[in-house]
Amino acid sequence: MKGRKLLMIPGPIEFEPEVLAALAAPTTSHVAPDFIEAFGEALEWMRDVFLCPDGQPLVVAGSGTLAMDLAGANLVEPGDRALVVNTGYFGDRFAALLGRYGAHVTHVRAAVGGRPALAAVEAALQAGRFKLMTVTHVDTSTGVLTDVRGLAALARQYETLCVVDGVCSVAGEALRMTEWGVDVALTASQKAISVPPGLALLMAGPRAMAAFHARKTPVANYYADWANWLPVMAAYEARKASYFGTPAVNLIWALNVSLGQIVAEGLDARFARHAALGRACQGALAALGLGQVPLQPEYAAHTMTAPRYPAGVSGADLLPRIGAAGVTLAGGLHPAIKAEYFRIGHMGPTSLNDLLATIGALEVGLAGCGYRFDVGAGVAAALRAYQG
Repeated sequence: MKGRKLLMIPGPIEFEPEVLAALAAPTTSHVAPDFIEAFGEALEWMRDVFLCPDGQPLVVAGSGTLAMDLAGANLVEPGDRALVVNTGYFGDRFAALLGRYGAHVTHVRAAVGGRPALAAVEAALQAGRFKLMTVTHVDTSTGVLTDVRGLAALARQYETLCVVDGVCSVAGEALRMTEWGVDVALTASQKAISVPPGLALLMAGPRAMAAFHARKTPVANYYADWANWLPVMAAYEARKASYFGTPAVNLIWALNVSLGQIVAEGLDARFARHAALGRACQGALAALGLGQVPLQPEYAAHTMTAPRYPAGVSGADLLPRIGAAGVTLAGGLHPAIKAEYFRIGHMGPTSLNDLLATIGALEVGLAGCGYRFDVGAGVAAALRAYQG
């Protein structure tokens, strides 16, 4: 770690050495027997990580936005109605994406830092029949965590597909696709999945697959069309080669390594570790007198935190000082409050030591800005909160 900063943003994150070694290995053919085995194994492990034994995994070269496109393009036909449970920037993005495919989109919104109540979502579902409902599990622009379990239950009750944007949650926040009735969950490699950027990952449950097969119109996006990718996924799981577009070979090698590590850790243990990191970060902020964007403690994510700048301190002053202390944090993203807050990522392989170093750098930065606080209070509070 000497000579470079600790990367503590909400993605990309710090990666395990074994994952980076797989990424740096000489590139094999995408039809080499050892790559076929690695890809097939990764697809199988995805079902374990998404907790969806009856799901269909898809791995496609691209970003998290492509993963959203893989859902929207294949499930929406012109004239379909879609409900967006909107908690920030990425709810807006999903709505714009669905509209491109001809959906009539309805939003259920809350104040910035809030999340729509289940009763408000149910009222919208009662008002009209929707083909699908999108939920951002953790909106990276606000750090707000939604109640996916409750929302998925409502979607089932009203015969609506539940599509979860889990870009900042899968493999970090508790998400039990089959048990909760989630029809699609999607993510990107560079967050809690713990692989460098470049892979769009999606898991489609049986109801989503049935809706796809019942389409009456062609999928409008050629690259994202499941019909082009499903034979490829099936072939690699059967340990055979197949081709539609060249896979991101080294990234898939790295994915295989990381998914193996996640499965070895165990999903319950991983969820608990992320919850402890979230508590520790939020406890530190409280001790330092910093507020957060989420309006209620239960709205705060465990994979990232969105603190507000204290009075008299700006991002232009604070973030470079934290960087000089050895840690890179992210500025605000939500347009309405962009200059009012910053963001800390703590997911994937992030350890307690990483978080304590981050809080220490934050204290150094705050002191350099002239902000008054009890030196060491944040670090001490983080330790107490982590231990529960």
